[in-house]
Amino acid sequence: MAPPAPSLATSTPILHGEFGSYPARGPRFALTLTQQALHIQRLHPKPEARPRGGLVPLSEVSGCCTLRSRSPSDSAAYFCIYTYPRARRGTRRRATRTFRADGAAAYEENRAEAQRWAATLTCLLRGLPLPRDGEITLEILPRPPRLLLLVNPFGGRGLAWQWCKSHVLPMIAEAGLSFNLIQTERQNHARELVQGLSLSEWDGIITLSGDGLLYEVLNGLLARPDWEEALKTPVGILPCGSGNALAGAVNQHGGFAPAIGLDLLLNCSLLLCRGGGRPLDLLSVTLASGSRCFSFLSVAWGFVSDVDIQSERFRALGSARFTLGTVVGLATLHTYRGRLSYLPATATGEPASPRPGSAHSLPRAKSELTLTPEPAPPATHSPLHRSVSDLPLPLPALASPGSPEPLPVLSLNGGGPELAGDWGGAEDAPLSPDPLLPSPPCSPRAVLSPITKEPSEMPAPPGLPPPCPDGPEIASNWGPPDHLLPPLGAPLPTGWVTMEEDFVLMLAISPSHLGADMVAAPHARFDDGLVHLCWVRGGISRATLLRIFLAMERGSHFGLGCPQLGYAAVRAFRLEPLTPRGVLTVDGEVVEYGPVQAQVHPGLATLLTGPPGLLGPEP
Repeated sequence: MAPPAPSLATSTPILHGEFGSYPARGPRFALTLTQQALHIQRLHPKPEARPRGGLVPLSEVSGCCTLRSRSPSDSAAYFCIYTYPRARRGTRRRATRTFRADGAAAYEENRAEAQRWAATLTCLLRGLPLPRDGEITLEILPRPPRLLLLVNPFGGRGLAWQWCKSHVLPMIAEAGLSFNLIQTERQNHARELVQGLSLSEWDGIITLSGDGLLYEVLNGLLARPDWEEALKTPVGILPCGSGNALAGAVNQHGGFAPAIGLDLLLNCSLLLCRGGGRPLDLLSVTLASGSRCFSFLSVAWGFVSDVDIQSERFRALGSARFTLGTVVGLATLHTYRGRLSYLPATATGEPASPRPGSAHSLPRAKSELTLTPEPAPPATHSPLHRSVSDLPLPLPALASPGSPEPLPVLSLNGGGPELAGDWGGAEDAPLSPDPLLPSPPCSPRAVLSPITKEPSEMPAPPGLPPPCPDGPEIASNWGPPDHLLPPLGAPLPTGWVTMEEDFVLMLAISPSHLGADMVAAPHARFDDGLVHLCWVRGGISRATLLRIFLAMERGSHFGLGCPQLGYAAVRAFRLEPLTPRGVLTVDGEVVEYGPVQAQVHPGLATLLTGPPGLLGPEP
């Protein structure tokens, strides 16, 4: 959870001032900053009684910066904010607003005022308390967080890499976050990487793909001998795949309206820029062979797993593959005989609450910048893998009003300021560091992290197991003990409930969402300490099953009154399939078919979620 915000009423002005615009011949504005929004009112040439478009909610702001003109005669300083408002059709569009601090004759005074606004806005965005003495400078902001981004370039019909370059990296730079990026090359690559990382060098690990890549990361952390310390590293997800269930839950937690595709990615990126996290429950899943893996999402058997796996052949359709897979699954509906046992949440006498302890959050980022780049300090982090590098994504050249000469192209993460501001030519409105815009003919600069040329040159950290071979299953010999579970195959203790039925599906889910737009457990939280166990018995008609899944888009399926639909909030469960053939999945990944059992470990990991949506979902 993000640190507590300043204890002020949401409408109480925190800062108020008069600013010019860029270019200087534009109108003048009165700016008022509150906890929830930046209010902008035009003063000149014609004051606005009712400002139109003058309210910028902070939930739409990714970051800010201060800028300086290269003209020696310009004593003004500039304050720029980066926003992602919704257009008429509901999609987000990037926009910038640049304001001119020119109330003093000396540049240093104007610079101090611009920095005061930038520091205050950054504190509000990141949930940092404001100083009680009222002295607000950039020195109150901690160092920029350093994130490790893992990208599956083939995710989301191959759009993951393009979306990463075009949308995610610019927004992360605007927020003042530092990063290194790795493109994964094969299955279990992410698991191997995190097993060998020096985690003290990173403030968070972010996956840009579907749910499968985060599954690899978490199991890689839990495969380390120092797994308890490793799990203190927060993890995050930016949805660039076809299955984006956890991102859908993050989006809802942030108070945004349901979204899919690029809109969901932008929402989650905004939340990541705000910082803050929550404890994340994990399921320890014991498979028929006795090996264990860890789940943050779901264990599925029957219709759900059938659709998930059989729709792989439609992966080129993106998230629409699940819609088509559902239609195909309904046409060939099967039932599966099995024995389902579970330990009700009330049977243990433990409260449904996360493990004590404060949630982790990212250190806060510095956002003061000037247009004159300074040399970047040399990289000091250790070599990771041959595919690791700070991405040399060039930003457009920046020019000041008094100088037609463009500045050198600035890289996002090296060789220049932490974040380049928006600045156009003398005759232009402010520009944005948007990679969709053509860059002028300048040589991009980038600082690459140390890269090992051959895998054999990278020494393995002491005490860590060697990387596992490729394969669909990820087993772990480390992690917490399952104190609620007897050995698989042993009799269950008292207090368990057992049913033997013909099932259409069984779904054990931890967060609220089964897909980006499918709310399977409406009241679930990331850290409620529960497994939400759902099942559908045989005898249900295809039409009723379809209605259940359609209602799941709104989370209203339990209100249909379907007698075949069951639910229980549990701490642990065991499933014993009695049908010889079938498909079992853990977080969408196929695992060995046979008896399986799992228990929840409350708050075992930390998920970067951004601040909660205090005012509920946006309209």
